[in-house]
Amino acid sequence: MTNRFATRLVAAIGLLGAGVLPALAHHSTVMFAKDKEVTLTGTVTQFTYTNPHAFIRIMVPRASGPAVEWRIASEASVVLGRAGIEPKALQPGEQVTLRAHPLKGGQPGGWLIDVTKADGTVLDPDEDN
Repeated sequence: MTNRFATRLVAAIGLLGAGVLPALAHHSTVMFAKDKEVTLTGTVTQFTYTNPHAFIRIMVPRASGPAVEWRIASEASVVLGRAGIEPKALQPGEQVTLRAHPLKGGQPGGWLIDVTKADGTVLDPDEDN
């Protein structure tokens, strides 16, 4: 193998990796029913401000039986930060109402649309709103 060929091969692999790896690293939201919406009122048990997605865990009471914990995914912390949502924006024990696109499989989970706190403050991770 000549030096010129080896250099071109390494450059080609680098360019391919630069385009493919970010696409592979992205986590899909295909498991959420984006054409449906649920409204949940309950108590925050955890707010995880992380990448690639933040998560809110919320205990939602039922008419009968024990409360159900929902796990709601959201945008990455960098996106939340740009929308003005800080790491301490939601605290365990806090009462909230949130809207989410539910999981297609029916499990208690979804993709966050927005959260309304007890004082009326709305946290909206969609920076276009």
